[in-house]
Amino acid sequence: MGGGAFDVVTGAFSYTGSGIARALLREGRSVRTLTGHPGRPGGDPRIEAHAYRFDDPEGLARSLEGADCLYNTYWVRFDRGDTTFGGAIDRSGILFRAAERAGVRRVVHVSVTHPDPESRFPYFRGKAIVEQLLAEICTSWAVVRPTVIFGPGDILMNNIAWLLRRSPVFALPGDGAYRVRPVHLDDVAQLCLELSRADRPATVDAVGPDTFTFEELVRQIRGAVGSRSRLVHVDPRVARLAASAIGLLVRDVLVTDHELGGLMTEKAYSDAPATGQLRFAPWVREAGPELGRRYASEIGRHFT
Repeated sequence: MGGGAFDVVTGAFSYTGSGIARALLREGRSVRTLTGHPGRPGGDPRIEAHAYRFDDPEGLARSLEGADCLYNTYWVRFDRGDTTFGGAIDRSGILFRAAERAGVRRVVHVSVTHPDPESRFPYFRGKAIVEQLLAEICTSWAVVRPTVIFGPGDILMNNIAWLLRRSPVFALPGDGAYRVRPVHLDDVAQLCLELSRADRPATVDAVGPDTFTFEELVRQIRGAVGSRSRLVHVDPRVARLAASAIGLLVRDVLVTDHELGGLMTEKAYSDAPATGQLRFAPWVREAGPELGRRYASEIGRHFT
């Protein structure tokens, strides 16, 4: 990469990282990414790709030398083979230590709302532990905690739409009245950039301007894609079994126990002041004609 400061975004060819990378490029910043798939076609040619080198901390530090800010989105949705929550925690610590060793001015870490080191859900428990590591290791840092992110490349909204397009019945776990407060990817990215310019430690929930029940969210997606699928309330265990069966058909993990549990206990909701301005309804109406036409595979995106 040429002279002058640059920024590093982990996973800039994936989802949240891609939003941050686009925002940086719009501001004229040079961007480098650390990724598990440096040779994968389709990445933005303006972004210099380096492989994660968790097994070589010194080499990892060298790939961060000269960077002004590290935007970290590295995490896993579920255990698969050698990819585990425990491993993701350890690797996050290695990454943060490499950033300190390389002299990176600031680390902006993307977490999740309501992380809890005592949570029964491994996703939220692991997120809390990584936040603790960040504060212990890094000199200058910020944590961004999104609720549930929507925008281009999103898997969750797309696959809800995919199911609504194809099934005469859509199963809502429980009463569907648990709240969500979705935030647009571009608003999350902009918040990350704003926090990168500060010096003090900061932790901010990334939330949009709208609050819906989960059922209201699904109804908006159903209307946007022109689905006639009937929404039915089912026992969460039934919904989980149905999701597992669909996952076998598409060779993917549609939803995990901790994701479903987190949703139903309103971990995708925050009463913090809105940090985003982009509203869900206009986005889903515009995205509707194409949303859910193809299934978006988590395993396909990250493991193949």
